[in-house]
Amino acid sequence: MSGKQRIDGQPAYVLHSYPYSETSLVVDVFARAYGRVPLLARGARRPRSALRGLLMAFQPLELGWFGGGEVKTLAKAEWLGGVPLLSGRCLMLGYYMNELLVKLLPREDAHGALFDAYAAALQALAGGAADAPELRRFEKTLLKELGYGLTLDRDAESGETVDAEARYAFQIERGPVRKVGAGDTASTLDSATICGKSLLDMAADDYADPRTRAESKLLMRQLIAHYLAGKPLQSRRVFVELQEL
Repeated sequence: MSGKQRIDGQPAYVLHSYPYSETSLVVDVFARAYGRVPLLARGARRPRSALRGLLMAFQPLELGWFGGGEVKTLAKAEWLGGVPLLSGRCLMLGYYMNELLVKLLPREDAHGALFDAYAAALQALAGGAADAPELRRFEKTLLKELGYGLTLDRDAESGETVDAEARYAFQIERGPVRKVGAGDTASTLDSATICGKSLLDMAADDYADPRTRAESKLLMRQLIAHYLAGKPLQSRRVFVELQEL
């Protein structure tokens, strides 16, 4: 996006915001056709500002903005409705997704499929859906859109279809490699490996099996930590602290 182009009618979500001067906000938004864009919302902190109650996270918005600098100027915001407010555990999961987008997505890089996956996850979580399938689908789409697509159903060395009864070591940026020897059974518990059935379930977006849910969570956590390159996730820390309380 170059020059002082004016953009109108963009579906978007607020990812993060912080105060700017005494009355304004800088809002980091995720727009379907423009990716992650920082916007200056002038006067949004004033008590009578029409923007004050609109720029909420996890709510579908239609935005317009203009400007040629790194931070554009918000010109219009309209709430599209249709998504209940997140609460409790789902609220923390929403913050987790937002933090991943802020830390992993480059600015002004459009990802329509990822936007749709994010919107679908929010809708499902707000509607009371089980969170494991929604989060894993979102995480898989995020990695794919960033160029880190996962091979889940084929052995990275042999090219053969993953065996549901075997165990695999998952090599980052390669995929699963079958473990040979005493550990080559699905009953062996090893935090460094994953059951073939879990890999096949992930490929099919089937998280009905408790073991698949547990192993897929661990695998995605390891992969995301790698791509975050040491950046801590504050949302995860807060979530753990709340669970301890």
